[in-house]
Amino acid sequence: MSHASILFTLLSCLFFMALVGWISWLKTRGTADTKDGYFLAGRGLGATFIVGSLLLTNLSAEQLIGLNGSAYGFNLSSMAWEVTAAVATIAMALIFLPRYLAGAFTTLPEFLNDRFDPTVRRMSVILFMLGYGLVTIPSILYSGSVAVLQLFDVPRLTGLDYFPALVAMVVVIGVTGSIYAVFGGLRAVAVSDTINGIGLLIVGVLVPILGLVALGGGDFGEGLNRLLTDHPDKLDAIGGPEDPTPFGTIFTGMIFANLFYWCTNQYVIQRTLGARSLAEGQKGVLFSGFFKVLVPFMMMIPGVIAFHLYGPGLGSIDQAYPRLIRDVLPVYLSGFFLAVLLGAVFSSFNSLLNSAATLFSLDVYAPARGGKASDGELVRVAKIASVVIALFSFAVAPLLYFAAEGLWQVIRMFTGFYNIPTVVIVIVGLFTRRVPALGAKLVIVFHVIAYGLLRFVFDETITLHFLHQYAILFAIEVAIMLACGLWRPRAAAWSFTPNSQVDMTPWCFTKPLAITLFSCVVTLYLIFSPLGFASGAGATAMLPVLLGTLALGNGTMWIWAARRAGPI
Repeated sequence: MSHASILFTLLSCLFFMALVGWISWLKTRGTADTKDGYFLAGRGLGATFIVGSLLLTNLSAEQLIGLNGSAYGFNLSSMAWEVTAAVATIAMALIFLPRYLAGAFTTLPEFLNDRFDPTVRRMSVILFMLGYGLVTIPSILYSGSVAVLQLFDVPRLTGLDYFPALVAMVVVIGVTGSIYAVFGGLRAVAVSDTINGIGLLIVGVLVPILGLVALGGGDFGEGLNRLLTDHPDKLDAIGGPEDPTPFGTIFTGMIFANLFYWCTNQYVIQRTLGARSLAEGQKGVLFSGFFKVLVPFMMMIPGVIAFHLYGPGLGSIDQAYPRLIRDVLPVYLSGFFLAVLLGAVFSSFNSLLNSAATLFSLDVYAPARGGKASDGELVRVAKIASVVIALFSFAVAPLLYFAAEGLWQVIRMFTGFYNIPTVVIVIVGLFTRRVPALGAKLVIVFHVIAYGLLRFVFDETITLHFLHQYAILFAIEVAIMLACGLWRPRAAAWSFTPNSQVDMTPWCFTKPLAITLFSCVVTLYLIFSPLGFASGAGATAMLPVLLGTLALGNGTMWIWAARRAGPI
């Protein structure tokens, strides 16, 4: 890039970022002074802000580069992480969200305190805080900084060595992202996420279109034809044993990994807890599932296009997306793309920061004060905690550069310490009445020890895929809790105490939309399989029959649902 192009990119990026900041300020001024206002956006988030924030919270630089890299180096099997998440959003909308909102819970540990006891609450907070502070927040900063360094060759432009450039980028991204979380609370996070989400969708659609034009030598149709006919194995989502995500894992540990992320992970569910009604929350959660279904087209097809353009000769699979961006994106859009990329990083970072501060303020500080802390005091403590956590993450994030096993391995390894026990405790807690707090405590201790042994002692001897290990641990831990319920049941059965502060009328189209969303997941796996475009000879005759059956079933269901709902 010439100096003029660099200057234009930076100025246009600053313009778009300033525009997002200004709109967020207009939408949030004076709304973050109370506890509910700061932590839950005043329980006033509509479906649009919920889906926008969920989308940007979940999608960041590591998905843009990592998923496209996986498609370039292997096939579409890793789309399972994104596409099957839509099933978890259905579970959130139908099962978990109604119960969370009915109890007016601000944090997941608050629910665990209500269901079990304060010790379980503290243990869960420790797991979340260690996971967020040591791994998740630093990894978001690190991966976002690496993405910017790769896409725009920052070391060469600045004359800095790679590591100093990395540290500088971590600080710049971290400081900017912290502003939203520290001063604006959840509403500022949700508003900025929604605006940046629109930009991400534009980029997500534009890059594959431009890539197909380049693949076809200027002809979009020819590029599409090459994509579907050359190397059809790259379009196969049915992962084999040697692929990054074997197909069988979808039906074992991935179910529980996604349930944790979308139904029990504080930094994801917090924006749904701020819904202004159950109906708005259900709409936001389900529509975010539809965006997850679009991820393969926006964040994996470009990787396949890169394979067609460059062949297998790139030095690293993670270079596929940055190389494609540099080759097909016009200079006049580079600043917009940089702003969108940074916006995605900011979203994940400030959402994590806001949630970590929420956990500390409401589940550590407030109980320590015996419930006597005022709203203003809790907000002030949360802001201080945000600053401390942010500074700590600035110090930890660059150290991931020295992780010999790579970023993905570090994230996967340490997230496993708290995802499965959290899902187990919440599910058993919701659907049983006599299981005591002892069961939850035993599960947490058992999981940390067992998972630590699997990762650090028997990692070389046990070859079973880690997602299958998740499923086995889930089954064992559910059995532990149920056994505790039989051995030492609660003296009095736990009963849910309704305390809803929003309208709890469910959305009349929640169930039909959930069925359609699930049908979309099935459709994707049919299209990107040997029955579809991965066959090597075009789609088989069976594909239109199966897709037609799904469409007919959905059409009939929607007619029936509309008649039952009556006038809207």
